[in-house]
Amino acid sequence: MHLYYTKVIKNFIILPLILLFLATCSKKDNDFYKVVSIHDGDTISITIKSFLGISLKTEKVRLIGIDAPEIEQKPWGIKAKNHLKKLIKESNWLVRLEFDIQHKDRYGRLLAYVWDKNGKMVNYMMVRDGYAVLYTVPPNVKYVNLLINAQRLARQEGKGIWGKDGLKELPSEWRERYKSLNLSP
Repeated sequence: MHLYYTKVIKNFIILPLILLFLATCSKKDNDFYKVVSIHDGDTISITIKSFLGISLKTEKVRLIGIDAPEIEQKPWGIKAKNHLKKLIKESNWLVRLEFDIQHKDRYGRLLAYVWDKNGKMVNYMMVRDGYAVLYTVPPNVKYVNLLINAQRLARQEGKGIWGKDGLKELPSEWRERYKSLNLSP
């Protein structure tokens, strides 16, 4: 009888420890994070801590170097969000983050270059496909030349916001106008 209870107690202690170890080891799959939400064309949320596949902690991530139309800038805000969602979905909702000099913005969001599972930079693809504009804030300028080139090519080819019925007002100009009118979008 004593042996039975010892075995039960060992299983009660050992099994949860093994599960905890496995969950901790699988927190990141080769430094990839699970995207759990797309907020707009330049902001996502990722799981940074999970247990048995259950998200315990998430962080918002602002894609460095780009500025997508605000959701209220119809139709381009929604189109930019949907394009970012498409890119993330093609990566099975897994992304890798690369930080520059500053790791967080004034709103507490992580600032990162986001890479898909195939090694493509999502920030670049958003600009290159015409769903975001170049938006650099020093000192985070590691890939500024790459993003400048992406925007130049998108403009030349009339992609997305650079097309015939493209964006009428840059996102920064739109935000400034709403700020000056004291309106909240």
